[in-house]
Amino acid sequence: INGMIERGKGHIVNLSSVAGKQTYANGAVYCASKKAVEAISEGMRLDLTQHGIKVTNIAPGAVETEFSLVRFKGDETRASKVYEGFDPLLAQDIADAIVYAVNAPARVTIADLTIYASAQSAPTIIFRK
Repeated sequence: INGMIERGKGHIVNLSSVAGKQTYANGAVYCASKKAVEAISEGMRLDLTQHGIKVTNIAPGAVETEFSLVRFKGDETRASKVYEGFDPLLAQDIADAIVYAVNAPARVTIADLTIYASAQSAPTIIFRK
């Protein structure tokens, strides 16, 4: 951060989750950790904007990654069920959002971006076919 302050420009991108926006049952610790990322992003933005440093928080919803496999301790059957019946976000979708945020004109700061799959309306609400 010191180098960015010295240069008078920079961009920090933090990844939280929709779990940082809305707490859900059996997710207290995970949701709390993601709320912390949201608060850190907001605090950094308050402290660093005056130095020309942008801070962006990206909050993805259901993205098909290895997250569910880790959460279910390698149980591939349980992990794959998380993404059944709808078209989840892909890692590339989140990467595209980050590219947009960091390449936005100097006059623009994408402060906070929540991204859901089209079938998702809240952290725990997904309309499946």
